[in-house]
Amino acid sequence: MDIFRSDVLSGKSILVTGGGSGLGKEISKALAARGAVVHICGRRAAVLEEAAADIGGQVHWHICDIRDADQVDEMMDAIWKVGPLTSLVNNAAANFIAPTKDLSPRGFRAVTSTVMDGSFHVTLAAGKRWIAEGIRGSVVSNLVTWVWTGSAFVVPSAMAKTALHAMTMSLAVEWGPYGIRLNATAPGPFPTESAWEKLNPLPDTKSSATSDDTVPMRRFGQMPELQNLIVFLLSDGCDYLTGQTIAIDGAQHLAGPGTFADLSNMSDGQWQAARDAITQSSQRDKSQRAK
Repeated sequence: MDIFRSDVLSGKSILVTGGGSGLGKEISKALAARGAVVHICGRRAAVLEEAAADIGGQVHWHICDIRDADQVDEMMDAIWKVGPLTSLVNNAAANFIAPTKDLSPRGFRAVTSTVMDGSFHVTLAAGKRWIAEGIRGSVVSNLVTWVWTGSAFVVPSAMAKTALHAMTMSLAVEWGPYGIRLNATAPGPFPTESAWEKLNPLPDTKSSATSDDTVPMRRFGQMPELQNLIVFLLSDGCDYLTGQTIAIDGAQHLAGPGTFADLSNMSDGQWQAARDAITQSSQRDKSQRAK
């Protein structure tokens, strides 16, 4: 349901990290449709170019590995040449299910370097420019309800997202005097192909975290619902709202944490099959990145 005017974000310039696929692309579509100039970034040129054509409106794409602070600064310089940002959506993420005892340091960093380090690099790069130029910026980060509960088998993601939850509260206070707002959303199950392949690789061992049976409203989230919340948070209609993480999960985390704890019953053979399926999905993503 479209509840906003088509020009509600007119005059806004918004960067969506990871905007070339999944939730990021759907969010970008909603922002562009409501008058914003949208910038998307990621590591796969072919994916970004195709996404930009699909998003429509005033959209620019940038190849950037947000884990690298120097690349982030170069991207920000390029964006500012088009026009200064007014807003940022920290959406880029990485995640997969795995027993923590089997995680390698590389696997841990594959998640935390994107979710925590990358989001911080982008937030700081935008924030420094806003403060220097007197721009009243706004940041919205896409988190998870695990920031309140933790979750087994996705420990790197739970740790990194919780760090962004802390960043949201901390910088809301520190940057409030500059007129900069920071908020976050904590979506429940909103199925997207790539994420679902890594969090639900074996249909016969589906976790309650990715099941609509554990949602009191007995359904998955619908994309316009998340889009409407993010548009509201980035609009001029809530200038007094800052430092908040808002769950949009049909009350799943209140009924019983929507975590992966129930995967404790998986056998070693099932975990190996899950790893194989996740590896296959990741290799396909890497092949697209190389194009």
